[in-house]
Amino acid sequence: QVQLVESGGGLVQPGGSLRLSCAASGSIFSINTMSWYRQVTGKERELVASISSGGSSNYADFVKGRFTISRDKAKNTLYLQMNSLKPEDTANYCCEVDFFSNRTYWGKGALVTVSS
Repeated sequence: QVQLVESGGGLVQPGGSLRLSCAASGSIFSINTMSWYRQVTGKERELVASISSGGSSNYADFVKGRFTISRDKAKNTLYLQMNSLKPEDTANYCCEVDFFSNRTYWGKGALVTVSS
Protein backbone atom coordinates (compact mmCIF):
# COMPACT_ATOMS: atom_id res chain seq x y z
CA GLN A 1 0.00 0.00 0.00
CA VAL A 2 0.96 3.61 -0.56
CA GLN A 3 0.04 6.60 1.54
CA LEU A 4 0.05 10.13 0.15
CA VAL A 5 -0.31 13.07 2.50
CA GLU A 6 -0.63 16.62 1.21
CA SER A 7 0.19 19.70 3.27
CA GLY A 8 0.70 23.41 2.82
CA GLY A 9 -2.79 24.49 1.90
CA GLY A 10 -4.54 27.43 3.48
CA LEU A 11 -5.97 30.90 2.99
CA VAL A 12 -3.98 33.41 0.96
CA GLN A 13 -4.71 36.79 -0.54
CA PRO A 14 -4.80 37.29 -4.31
CA GLY A 15 -1.26 37.70 -5.60
CA GLY A 16 0.15 35.66 -2.76
CA SER A 17 2.06 32.37 -2.75
CA LEU A 18 1.75 28.92 -1.24
CA ARG A 19 3.85 25.78 -1.46
CA LEU A 20 2.11 22.43 -1.38
CA SER A 21 3.85 19.20 -0.45
CA CYS A 22 2.85 15.59 -0.99
CA ALA A 23 4.76 13.03 1.03
CA ALA A 24 4.64 9.43 -0.18
CA SER A 25 5.22 6.44 2.09
CA GLY A 26 4.74 2.69 2.01
CA SER A 27 5.53 0.55 -1.05
CA ILE A 28 6.90 3.44 -3.06
CA PHE A 29 9.51 1.83 -5.26
CA SER A 30 9.45 2.48 -9.01
CA ILE A 31 7.44 5.70 -9.06
CA ASN A 32 6.86 6.93 -12.60
CA THR A 33 4.87 10.16 -12.91
CA MET A 34 3.71 12.38 -10.06
CA SER A 35 0.99 14.93 -10.63
CA TRP A 36 -1.11 17.61 -9.00
CA TYR A 37 -4.82 17.83 -9.74
CA ARG A 38 -7.40 20.25 -8.40
CA GLN A 39 -11.12 20.10 -7.99
CA VAL A 40 -13.84 22.55 -7.06
CA THR A 41 -17.04 21.15 -5.63
CA GLY A 42 -19.48 20.50 -8.44
CA LYS A 43 -16.85 20.66 -11.15
CA GLU A 44 -14.64 18.07 -12.80
CA ARG A 45 -11.15 17.42 -11.51
CA GLU A 46 -8.47 19.03 -13.67
CA LEU A 47 -4.80 18.36 -14.12
CA VAL A 48 -2.59 21.19 -12.87
CA ALA A 49 0.92 19.86 -13.48
CA SER A 50 2.86 16.63 -13.74
CA ILE A 51 6.49 15.56 -13.56
CA SER A 52 8.04 12.40 -14.90
CA SER A 53 10.65 10.18 -13.29
CA GLY A 54 13.21 11.85 -15.54
CA GLY A 55 12.22 15.31 -14.39
CA SER A 56 10.20 16.48 -17.40
CA SER A 57 7.27 18.64 -16.38
CA ASN A 58 4.01 19.69 -17.96
CA TYR A 59 1.59 22.40 -16.92
CA ALA A 60 -1.99 23.32 -17.61
CA ASP A 61 -2.23 26.58 -19.54
CA PHE A 62 -4.02 28.27 -16.67
CA VAL A 63 -0.99 27.91 -14.36
CA LYS A 64 1.93 28.30 -16.77
CA GLY A 65 4.36 30.91 -15.55
CA ARG A 66 2.84 30.95 -12.07
CA PHE A 67 3.17 27.41 -10.68
CA THR A 68 6.24 25.18 -10.51
CA ILE A 69 6.17 21.44 -9.88
CA SER A 70 9.17 19.62 -8.45
CA ARG A 71 10.01 16.35 -6.73
CA ASP A 72 12.60 15.18 -4.25
CA LYS A 73 13.26 11.54 -5.01
CA ALA A 74 15.33 11.03 -1.87
CA LYS A 75 12.43 12.22 0.28
CA ASN A 76 9.69 10.76 -1.96
CA THR A 77 8.01 14.13 -1.86
CA LEU A 78 6.24 16.13 -4.53
CA TYR A 79 5.94 19.91 -4.39
CA LEU A 80 3.89 22.60 -6.04
CA GLN A 81 5.07 26.18 -5.70
CA MET A 82 2.15 28.46 -6.45
CA ASN A 83 2.79 32.15 -7.08
CA SER A 84 0.57 35.02 -8.20
CA LEU A 85 -2.47 33.17 -6.92
CA LYS A 86 -5.90 34.16 -8.18
CA PRO A 87 -9.35 33.62 -6.65
CA GLU A 88 -10.07 31.12 -9.42
CA ASP A 89 -7.20 28.96 -8.12
CA THR A 90 -9.34 28.18 -5.07
CA ALA A 91 -9.76 24.39 -4.99
CA ASN A 92 -8.81 21.15 -3.27
CA TYR A 93 -5.40 20.15 -4.60
CA CYS A 94 -4.61 16.43 -4.70
CA CYS A 95 -1.46 14.60 -5.63
CA GLU A 96 -1.49 11.49 -7.79
CA VAL A 97 1.29 8.98 -8.15
CA ASP A 98 1.65 6.54 -11.03
CA PHE A 99 3.98 3.58 -10.78
CA PHE A 100 5.75 1.67 -13.54
CA SER A 101 3.71 -1.32 -12.38
CA ASN A 102 0.54 0.59 -13.41
CA ARG A 103 -0.57 1.22 -9.86
CA THR A 104 -2.11 4.63 -9.21
CA TYR A 105 -2.69 6.28 -5.85
CA TRP A 106 -4.32 9.52 -4.76
CA GLY A 107 -4.00 11.71 -1.72
CA LYS A 108 -7.00 13.28 -0.02
CA GLY A 109 -5.93 16.78 -0.89
CA ALA A 110 -5.09 20.14 0.57
CA LEU A 111 -7.56 23.00 0.41
CA VAL A 112 -6.32 26.24 -1.10
CA THR A 113 -8.48 29.35 -0.71
CA VAL A 114 -7.52 32.56 -2.47
CA SER A 115 -9.54 35.46 -1.12
CA SER A 116 -9.15 38.96 0.21
